[in-house]
Amino acid sequence: MKILMITDLYPVKEDEINTPRTLYNFVKSWELQGHKVDVIKPNFLLNSFIRNKPFYKTGWYGNVYNVNYFTPFWFNIKSKLKGINLDRYDKIFAHMPSGEIFALHLGVDFVAGVHSSDFDVLTKPIYSFYFKKELEKAHKKAVSIACRSHVLKNRFIKEYPMYISKTFTALSGVEPPPSKTQIKQKPRYMDGIKSDFKRVLTCANLIKRKNIDKVIEACKNIEGVQLTVIGDGIEKQKLMKMSSDVVFLGRLSHDRVLERMRASDIFVLPSVHETFGLVYLEAMSCGCITVGTKNDGIDGIIKDGVNGFLCEVDELEDKLREIIKRTDLKEIAVRAVETAAKYTNETCAQSYLDGVEK
Repeated sequence: MKILMITDLYPVKEDEINTPRTLYNFVKSWELQGHKVDVIKPNFLLNSFIRNKPFYKTGWYGNVYNVNYFTPFWFNIKSKLKGINLDRYDKIFAHMPSGEIFALHLGVDFVAGVHSSDFDVLTKPIYSFYFKKELEKAHKKAVSIACRSHVLKNRFIKEYPMYISKTFTALSGVEPPPSKTQIKQKPRYMDGIKSDFKRVLTCANLIKRKNIDKVIEACKNIEGVQLTVIGDGIEKQKLMKMSSDVVFLGRLSHDRVLERMRASDIFVLPSVHETFGLVYLEAMSCGCITVGTKNDGIDGIIKDGVNGFLCEVDELEDKLREIIKRTDLKEIAVRAVETAAKYTNETCAQSYLDGVEK
């Protein structure tokens, strides 16, 4: 099958560190399954400048065609797609508002990939003049709509019930997790986490909505907790001033992040407005007791008290105290690994294609 992905949420070059790999993982998995995949990355330059994204000239970079526009895809956008025959593709996927609006203006049949940013465009007044109307047109035109989490699907159908028949969930996956025997490397789970030491980890871009300050505050008040923070961002200096006991490791490679997860007891990230939150699934695959935000992206994968924990942001300290007192943490960790094993890159990529067919 020949597949085209249209999105601005895609790394033009492999060494980009600020671009999430979620859609990249879908593309690479489809290629491993034998499909031919190209990517068009439509780049509205003002948006790119505001978000401090790396600049690339219009043109091909491997199988990625980066195309720059000064206006938000007005006028004849096809004129810059030199040598690209859209009719050659069997399936076209358009993700993020810019990708969906771009596909709408191309006049092709496409699958719309709904992320949390879609709801920003649909609900915030700043987007009401142009982008909201265009995005609603794109959702109407789409042959099917792939919501990137269970929470997003429920929210989308509540707002647009007329699209229920063409809406499905397309979840992200991770690399196959380690075997259950890896849990044996976490002896604290045998009888609960010992009260004298608790290894807590969080990993995120250090921006406001990740609520890392709430993690630091919660851990400061619990005796014996050792909190480690992985990540970098505009909030870092402010966060470092909150406690001298917190270990800040900065940005690490993916392999080193997984190493730190395997060496930790609890992973916690009370982030809000997450599309999905792949990092939670990665933590679960490493046997961490994983704490996410209630009614956000990972809710529906994590079941509170079963394979992890969910809480409101302002409930985090109470939730951590509850976790530390429990004696069934080994069973919860094993169920977390079993859950992650169901959501590998390969199975999720195939599930996405199956969802389109259904």
